[in-house]
Amino acid sequence: MARQLTSKGRQRRSQLINQATRRFASDGYHPTSVADIVGGVGVGKGVFYWYFESKEQLFLEILRDAQKDLRRCQRNSTADLTDPVDRIEGGIRAGVIWMVGNPDLRRLFEFARSEDTFAKAMKVGEATLVSDAAQHLRIAIDAGRIPDRDPQALAHGILGVTNQLTMAYMDHGDGDPAEVGDLVVSICRNGFAGLSDDLTGDSNSPAMTVKPTWSRSV
Repeated sequence: MARQLTSKGRQRRSQLINQATRRFASDGYHPTSVADIVGGVGVGKGVFYWYFESKEQLFLEILRDAQKDLRRCQRNSTADLTDPVDRIEGGIRAGVIWMVGNPDLRRLFEFARSEDTFAKAMKVGEATLVSDAAQHLRIAIDAGRIPDRDPQALAHGILGVTNQLTMAYMDHGDGDPAEVGDLVVSICRNGFAGLSDDLTGDSNSPAMTVKPTWSRSV
């Protein structure tokens, strides 16, 4: 049963989460101890264990909250869009902007995917993102807006392209994150829409050309 926290308690809990996120991202999950986390906040270990059962439970909570926040950003960015393809594009751009704006959390995602203890939680969160995208893709297919292909496979492709190109930007980028979003949309759109940016199905239509300033160093 979750504890009912006072305003001060919620603030202290947030401080511990924020400090842990920074230390996990900069020093790594395994090297970071509970003592490191509480030391950065200026409290004792007893305070940590008042709010969290263990370091592992705290890390899982950080992952789940981050995944929920990413999904919330995508939903908010597409709430007013009625066209299914516009919703797909809006979700892609929102995902890129979120990951670029949250580099510590992106690093924790990368670590969690390769760590047995946390891989399941990452898969659950990513499955939800894939399901969201697949739903919009199915609507676009049914409306004749894009070719009839497996929406689940397309959604996995979108997630993979988004993650990989955003990671490349974060490792080498010195340009505008919006350019990364444009590039991801261009690659995904030209793939799921039959190599045509105007979505008419005309294979002779010119594809969008997006070359971010950071691409030279990737």
